[in-house]
Amino acid sequence: MPTESDTHYDPSLGNKFIFVTGGVMSGLGKGITAASTGRLLKNAGFDVTAVKIDPYLNVDAGTMNPYQHGEVYVLEDGGEVDLDLGNYERFLDIDMTSDHNITTGKTYQHVIEKERAGDYLGKTVQIIPHITDDIKRRIREAAEGTDVCIIEVGGTVGDIEGMPYLEALRQFAHEEPAENVLFTHVTLVPYSKNGEQKTKPTQHSVKEVRSIGLQPDVIVGRCDDRLDRQTKEKIALFCDIPTEAVFSNPDVDDVYQVPLMVEEEGLDQYVLEHFGLADDALPEGERTNDWREIVTTDKTGTVDIALVGKYDLEDAYMSIHESLKHAGFEVGIDVDVHWVAADDLSNGHDGQLESVDGIIVPGGFGMRGSEGKIEAVRYARENDIPFLGLCLGFQMAVVEYARNVLGLDGAHSAEMDEDTPHPVIDILPEQYEVDDMGGTMRLGEHTTVIEPQTLAYDLYGDTSCSERHRHRFEVNPGYFDRFEDEPLVFSGTAGNRMEILELETHPFFLGTQFHPEYTSRPGQPSPPFLGLVEAVLEHSGAHSATDGTDADTETEVTH
Repeated sequence: MPTESDTHYDPSLGNKFIFVTGGVMSGLGKGITAASTGRLLKNAGFDVTAVKIDPYLNVDAGTMNPYQHGEVYVLEDGGEVDLDLGNYERFLDIDMTSDHNITTGKTYQHVIEKERAGDYLGKTVQIIPHITDDIKRRIREAAEGTDVCIIEVGGTVGDIEGMPYLEALRQFAHEEPAENVLFTHVTLVPYSKNGEQKTKPTQHSVKEVRSIGLQPDVIVGRCDDRLDRQTKEKIALFCDIPTEAVFSNPDVDDVYQVPLMVEEEGLDQYVLEHFGLADDALPEGERTNDWREIVTTDKTGTVDIALVGKYDLEDAYMSIHESLKHAGFEVGIDVDVHWVAADDLSNGHDGQLESVDGIIVPGGFGMRGSEGKIEAVRYARENDIPFLGLCLGFQMAVVEYARNVLGLDGAHSAEMDEDTPHPVIDILPEQYEVDDMGGTMRLGEHTTVIEPQTLAYDLYGDTSCSERHRHRFEVNPGYFDRFEDEPLVFSGTAGNRMEILELETHPFFLGTQFHPEYTSRPGQPSPPFLGLVEAVLEHSGAHSATDGTDADTETEVTH
């Protein structure tokens, strides 16, 4: 936020709130639209935070299957949340807390606990006012200490589970000064067979919003291309907003280009004027251009990284994909991620790993795919392919080394095989008596002590690092002595816990019990990911655009 000498903005005027809803269909990109708006407001000098509302009955995202909800993103305080909070942290470069994710389960649980404690003094507990009041309280508390809070409502308008939230927003707008609240509605603008941009889905969606008592101040149209002028005018006419309040958010090659796109549309300036903040914003010439410089850096080539996992869904490994992009921004190359199903590697790699420059084995849970991940580790180790193992990938590297180098036949993780003769990976001692699944793992930020003169020390440039965790199993202390005097060393520890491993005789072989992908940012890439990409460049070099390499191995990135 500009200082008092730089601005006439008076913080006593209160927080500004941007509510982002979506219509027509889910997955349109509300989160990226909201995060991009926040990024531009931050560039203008304002302190911005965000809240994600998830109407599901789960208390948090911790027990959800990635196929249904994408990756479980872990916050610094250990909160297991929706992946959109990862986008907010990356775009806004902030560390959020569990309070920035509101769920129906969390809200109802709190209200019911208060009822059981007698806090309502005999009143009948109802959706209105008790649930809606709790929702409003959570939003206001999350916004404290900031200038602008962006609140994204998950799902689409009309979903039955989202109705209490929309009612809470209606009340919220009634309680706040009009100049402190802005409603943004994101809708789909499809094409007809003859190539015409169709506005009827948007009209119906806005009609649904208005029937609930909410009037959009801004409409953002998601379309393959920019909205035509006549399309904007038609939306404005039938949705009762100025034409200047209708904005395009077309498909782009990379989500990090979205802030640049909506900035060209003038969305940030419209929002500032609505809030009366235009005169308090940093002048155009003083706003940071770091974001533009980072995401528009010319690329000199491409490297190919295999991601060996069990979920054939990019959203399941969103933070890994983004961390590789950040590393690519830093060194000026594109990183093509090649999905390799761990199930297919169980009996050998069958040539699937021969054409890649590096290998990542990500985190996960359960037996399925574990043998394939072990095979990927073996291939990387024996063929000097740069390798990064994350959480379960770290554990499978320990298992692979125990089996194939130390000669411990049948070595495995007790999670996968309770009867293994060599449980080199075993459950954490504090997990012995744990019965509940949700929120009971070793979660959140913990400090790791790093040995000097190691690869880990070179990457982090320090004798410690703080990274986020999400696991129940770890290296079994009973096998520590088996690894003494081995090229595979544990270079990072936390007391009696092994946190980082590396192979001294390998070009780049690193495993982390923690998840470094959660703290990676554009302009501040995660050290393990940057190290992997740099090792790939040194070991294999980047492929130029003219060497026959297919640069489109992944589906085009939209949002």
